[in-house]
Parts: sequence; structure tokens; C-alpha cells
Amino acid sequence: MSRVTGLHELLDDAAKRRAGHVAVESADGATISYGELAALSDRLRDHLATLNVGPGDRVAVYLTKSIDAVAAILGTLKAGAAYVPLDPNAPASRNAYIVADCRVSAIVVEARFAESLYDELRDAPPMLVVDGAGDGKPLDAALSTANAPTTSEPVRVESDDLAYVLYTSGSTGRPKGVMLSHRNALSFVDWCSETFSPTPDDRFSSHAPLHFDLSILDLYVPLKHGATLCLFGFEVGKDPARLAPQIAERRISVWYSAPSILGLLAQYGKSADHDFSALRMILFAGEVFPIKHLRMLMRLLPQPRYFNLYGPTETNVCTWHEVVGPIPDDQTEPVPIGKTCSHSHAWVTSPDGTTVNPGDEGELCICGPGVTEGYWNLPEQTADAFIIDDRRRRWYRTGDLVIENRDGDFVFRGRRDRMVKKRGYRIELGEIEACLYRHPNVRQAAVVALPVEDGLRIKAFVCPRTEQRLSIIALKQFCSEHLPVYMVPDLFAFPESLPTTSTDKIDYQALARQD
Repeated sequence: MSRVTGLHELLDDAAKRRAGHVAVESADGATISYGELAALSDRLRDHLATLNVGPGDRVAVYLTKSIDAVAAILGTLKAGAAYVPLDPNAPASRNAYIVADCRVSAIVVEARFAESLYDELRDAPPMLVVDGAGDGKPLDAALSTANAPTTSEPVRVESDDLAYVLYTSGSTGRPKGVMLSHRNALSFVDWCSETFSPTPDDRFSSHAPLHFDLSILDLYVPLKHGATLCLFGFEVGKDPARLAPQIAERRISVWYSAPSILGLLAQYGKSADHDFSALRMILFAGEVFPIKHLRMLMRLLPQPRYFNLYGPTETNVCTWHEVVGPIPDDQTEPVPIGKTCSHSHAWVTSPDGTTVNPGDEGELCICGPGVTEGYWNLPEQTADAFIIDDRRRRWYRTGDLVIENRDGDFVFRGRRDRMVKKRGYRIELGEIEACLYRHPNVRQAAVVALPVEDGLRIKAFVCPRTEQRLSIIALKQFCSEHLPVYMVPDLFAFPESLPTTSTDKIDYQALARQD
């Protein structure tokens, strides 16, 4: 286990060992050393202290992924506070809701987002406005303008203190905050260390956004080992033709992302044109990897080791499976999600809470030091999310249905509720419906997820309130003003009414069968 009690201590330890080594490399090639990153994060810590930010507080980080954003996260942790990363591509109204809901004490915000966020907030906390985000100089300049002191006084945190709050899609139509402590994250970082044996010479990718739970491995495993974190921008991260040469040219050795981009790399990355010899591990998580595309990728890039990592935001990674190739041509089932990580325990239960036999389907529940204490300011949802056993252990109900196969590996079978994953993002279909119902000319709305070869498509069925025809373009625009881009429906249909079950509930199965 880690000697440290706080995630930020990983940075300070690395800075003592490797002050001049590159800690973070931005998407455009700018770099910051461990010594420089430690100093910049210290300056933000000291500025936050002047705002009376300390242990128990929350600080929102509203910056595009950059060296500045990484320093802001670490500076927040050094102040003893928890960071709340906001999605730069989400509507300002959604981010304002998160700021208000989490009652943040300060915001580190990029200048281009500041005005729209301020307009959405009734009572805005203090803001440190950063003019752009990139190589760390914008944050340095903002701190200089703010006359931030340099007290260099460390703040002691306890391992059970809150470290970050990640907001995910909520079934009520509002995002909900998953609370994770330093202990939660460090138990996962320690497991990564024992499983993947990172080295100081590794170059880790950072493909996932900072508000996505995949970023926890990206940020803190390199810090623990004094390795280099290589940031990939939002647009490049979606374009396999631009992404593939960057992975090769930047000599990435450990890649971690949702399967969707890896599937695109296999199909459109022209891997034969690039030198991927530095790539020694490919980790994927967040959704099922279509076996057709995984097989293709492993044939194109046979030299790395492949790992399927599984776990909701509430547990981070809790099961894992190394995929050993070649994958047979006749295999149609996805690879297993594997066995339980050493820092976690698994229990597969029936609806009545009893243990199911191996081979029988049940809900996967997880217990251990990596599991969240619950949801921010949602005690009822927190209580519903856990089972307390006769030994008073708290088991998080993942909502995922699994079986245990003959090899002792868990195999994912589907979802217990209506939460789906698209490109690795967790989406509550109910939140999309709640958005559609805000439209003045929507009488009824229902949303389903339709499986397709490369993932899924979200289809919205909308019944208008009047005879006026609804425009698909206008509906997409309306949704984009209230939802992140990945939650905007791909398809729309306009039936006169929605089918219902015998209990007058919307018949989602019937909708899913409609063409």
C-alpha cells in the first residue's frame, strides 16, 4: 500500500526524486517538469488559502485538458479540498447546476467559460479566471495577477478525506456527484502498480476527459512512478487518422481509453504506416469492446499486452481480464470482465439478495477500499445503492448483470436499470427524457438505446403537443443546449402516441423493436 495518505503527495515524492523529469506533456508538445508542476500547484494551494478554502471544501476546475488543468487539480488537493472537474463541452447551465449542487467554495475557470457560467449562477463563488489553458503559463499568469502568496505551508489530509467528486448522469434528470476519497483512489493506484509494473520511463496516454473516471489512472499512476503523462486533445482524440500517428510519434507506452476509439483505430488508423514499437500495454474500460474490432486491433498490433478493465465510477476498476490473442475467428461473445482486483471483493446476488451459483446470472456487487461512500447530498440514493450484509460490510450494487464462467471469470450480461454506456460515458436515458420534456412542444418523450455493430445509438420517440411538426435539427440544438454532446439522441421518431404496458407504463421493449 502507499505510504502517502493524499493523492497530491505522489507529486511531491516524485518531484524530490525526479525534479527535472517531464511530468506532463500537453497535446501541442509543451512540457512541465515535476519540480515545476509541484511549484505551480503549491502556488494555487496558497491562493486558495487566501480564499479560506481548506479541508472539507470543494473547488470546481473548469478548464480544457491541459497542464494548467492538471496543476489546478493537484493544487486543489494540496489545499486539502476536493476537486470537482467540469466538462468544458457541456452546456453552461449543466455546469452551473453542478457548482451550485456541490456548493463549491471557488472555481478555477478558463476565461472563455467564465461569463456564461457566471450568468447561470445566482450566487457565484470566487473565481480564478485563467486566460486560456495550455502549458501552465496561463495559470501562472492568473496567480501572479491575483498576487497569490508563496507560503509553502503544506496542508495535512487524512486518507478518508474527500478527494474529488465526479458528476455522472442521474436518473432523476439531474447529474449526481459520486464522492471518492484519497483512500478510494490510492487503493486503485496501488493495484495498478502491482498489476502493470509501471516504470519511470513509461509514457502514459491521457485520452479520457478529466471529469471521466478513467482519468484517475491517467493522472495518478504516472505520478506515483515519476513517469510522463501525455495529454491528447478532444478533437484529435475522436479522429483515428490524426490520433494514430500521434500515439506513434509521441512514443506512448501505456494507452488507456474506452473501446470505441480503439475500434476506430483498428478500422481507420492505418496502423501499418506507423511505428508503434513503444506501445507495451493497451488498457480499455467503460463499455463492451465489440469482439470484431478487438480481434482486428490485436492482429494489427500484436505486440502490446491487452487488458479489459471493468468498474463503475463508484468503484473505479474492480475486475480485470488480460486478453490473450489470437481471438478465434468464430468467437462472437465479448471478452470477460475477468476476476476481482486484489483490493476489491465481489458478490453476485439474486433479486432477493441471496448468492447465485456460478453459471447463473445475478447482479454484481462490490466491496472494498475503492468503493465510494455515496452520492453528494443524496442520502436516499446512497442508501439504495448499497447492500449491508450480516457482517456490516457495505456492498455497492453495480446494476450490472453477470455470470461466473467455468474459468472463474465474470462475464457481463447487461444492465439492471436503464443506464447505458456510449463511448465509455455513462448515460441515464431518463436524463435525456427529462431534457426533452423541457421543450415547450413536447407532450411525451421516451428514449431507448439500440445496439449496433460499433456500440449503440440513442433513439428518442417524441410526441408533439400541437399539430406543428417538430424539427429534428431544432430538437438536436435544444438538447445540445442542455446536455453534453454524447447524450444528444442520434435518432428521432415522431409517433402519435407511445405504447404502454398493462400497468400503463411506457413499453420500452416495444419501442426498441420499432424500425
